[in-house]
Amino acid sequence: MDSDIATEAAVEGSGALDEYEGEESTASADADLPTDRFLDRELSWLAFNQRVLELAEDPRTPLLERANFLAIFASNLDEFFMVRVAGLKRRIETGLAVPTNIGTPPEEVLAAVNAKAHELQMRHALAFRDLVKPALDEQGIHIETWADLDETDRARVDDVFAGQIFPVLMPLAVDPAHPFPYISGLSLNLSVRVRNPKTEKVEFARLKVPTNLPRFVQLPDDGSGRLRYIPLEDLISNHLQDLFPGMQVLEHHEFRVTRNEDVEIEEDETESLIQALEKQLLNRRFGPPIRLEITDDMDDLTLGLLVRELGVTDQEVYRLPAPLDQSGLFQLTRLERPGLKYAKHVPTTAVQLLPSEPNAKPDVFASVARGDILLHHPYESFSTSVQTFLEQAAADPNVLAIKQTLYRTSGDSPIVEALIDAAEAGKQVLALVEIKARFDEQNNIDWARKLEKAGVHVVYGLVGLKTHCKLALVVRQEGHKLTHYSHIGTGNYNPKTSRIYEDLGLLTADDQVGKDLTRLFNELSGYAIEKKFKRLLVAPRYLRRGLLKAIDTEIANARAGRDSGIRIKVNSIVDEAIIDGLYRASQAGVPVDIVVRGICGIRPGVPGLSENIRVRSILGRYLEHSRIFAFTNDGDPQVWIGSSDMMHRNLDRRVEALVRLTSPAHLAEVDDIFAKALSPGTASWWLDADGSWERHVDGTDGTSLEDMQDALMKQISQRKRALR
Repeated sequence: MDSDIATEAAVEGSGALDEYEGEESTASADADLPTDRFLDRELSWLAFNQRVLELAEDPRTPLLERANFLAIFASNLDEFFMVRVAGLKRRIETGLAVPTNIGTPPEEVLAAVNAKAHELQMRHALAFRDLVKPALDEQGIHIETWADLDETDRARVDDVFAGQIFPVLMPLAVDPAHPFPYISGLSLNLSVRVRNPKTEKVEFARLKVPTNLPRFVQLPDDGSGRLRYIPLEDLISNHLQDLFPGMQVLEHHEFRVTRNEDVEIEEDETESLIQALEKQLLNRRFGPPIRLEITDDMDDLTLGLLVRELGVTDQEVYRLPAPLDQSGLFQLTRLERPGLKYAKHVPTTAVQLLPSEPNAKPDVFASVARGDILLHHPYESFSTSVQTFLEQAAADPNVLAIKQTLYRTSGDSPIVEALIDAAEAGKQVLALVEIKARFDEQNNIDWARKLEKAGVHVVYGLVGLKTHCKLALVVRQEGHKLTHYSHIGTGNYNPKTSRIYEDLGLLTADDQVGKDLTRLFNELSGYAIEKKFKRLLVAPRYLRRGLLKAIDTEIANARAGRDSGIRIKVNSIVDEAIIDGLYRASQAGVPVDIVVRGICGIRPGVPGLSENIRVRSILGRYLEHSRIFAFTNDGDPQVWIGSSDMMHRNLDRRVEALVRLTSPAHLAEVDDIFAKALSPGTASWWLDADGSWERHVDGTDGTSLEDMQDALMKQISQRKRALR
């Protein structure tokens, strides 16, 4: 896996592996339900990251993928602290914090989060030291320490240090003339204490480990054929005498600071949103510290200085075995060792998009005109479907207009290039760019300006709301009428992450969907106020209401003895109103199945409350990202896919859109996804009422359970071969 993609996946996945905003409960109390019916969302998120860690600990996971999961765990936790823990601490300090959704005082939540995070970080460090590193050694991939090197190695490394590393290092002294330096968030640093042999005075210095050099420096070939690396900080630590000539180096230790890097934007009419956001991005790196990671050999004197200067509390200090910052392990994923990775999978082109003749050129418009196409990425290719759809639209002289939302996209996005090509060809092009997508703000600002220069109409959505829906609309002249071609997806328009995100998307020429999207885009770019949509559920006005209505219908059907059932697949579910609706459905006898990747506030299997609810989680080589809402509806299934998770931010503070699937074939495909995810023969995690997750990976006969993602890969590949 490309390390840049893996990093993006970690950011998306954390909230990770989706953004994760501070939010308080919005649900009104339901007197008929117990007060302790919700799980704490912070601890639930940490339980999600623990599941990521379990994949790294599992020897059945390919070795370099284990290293990758260690890196994802570290990156996930960084974001959790930068956003969620930082927000909680800020609200406590300003007196604005209120009890959580389960009534716990915020100070207790912060203490519980830090305690669990301490436990998981130590487990994570030991997983590398005791499990993954020895396994790498066995495969000829050695991460050495200075003590492992002989004199010949050290002589070779001296040359590497002198020629490639020493010139970019910048030691900073701390004394009356040099105040304690600013420590940037997530930077890896060395604390150094030196003595002047002439005056016997002891001084302190800080040395930042450069981020523009490889984290693991490859050692010169010793003729053994082994790949050998040494952590950059270890290499620097053992050349400190070169940086402080004439001084005695007494102590040196590694440390790392995490800061509050959340961005809060006050939107008003006096300043452009881009200008306000750019100011906040400049301030991001100066946020207050919220976590100090140190190596377990740091002396008390140095620690006392760091704690005092940084202003952190004892519970915010994390003492860990070296190396710190295991997100650097992403570097190993670039190694060409296919036997130590998941088997390579090449996405297939969706069968409906294949040309009718072997050498014919694909025509997306002709294919979609024949019927709706449900895409399942990454098993089916994003580039030969959605990307080709937009590229053909840009080049087609019959296309008059393209309208699209952009939330996260890649740095060299062919999607954006297609919009630019369309505008330069004289088409009407509207791009709704969400510049507040966390940690992608600057990237999206840059794209917005490039699009504007090309003549694209760029808008930034509605004040106070993020535009998170994944929509594309193409208007094409066909004879004497205009035809709408639409795409509604569950994932971002990002060709890179589409190779590792599991997502669904609908391509359709349905006129009603096209009209719905036209009205929605008008609302987003202008001043239209749409009362309702025909085939869409749109947040913040209608989505929660529509889902609760569907839940109530299932309750009524169950009570009347008719067929009922609810199946939901999401990244996170914490919205109290939705959860309470599911509890009422369970009490009425409706079978409720939830497949959730991340946070889950539901307590399943509680007698009298949720004995008809079961919750499963699937994690693996691909990041499960699709959102599906399926209701039995007495034999007339209502199935929706779209961009929204069941969180307050999605339902109240974002523009989200779900589209209803109508094709019997598509309903059957969704049935199959749920059947696989919920099968006792599928490897998964099962949630208990106390919030603990039990991993089910072995059958009763000791054989490994089926990997759902592998099964879908094979199934979709076989479908294509059968039609050849």
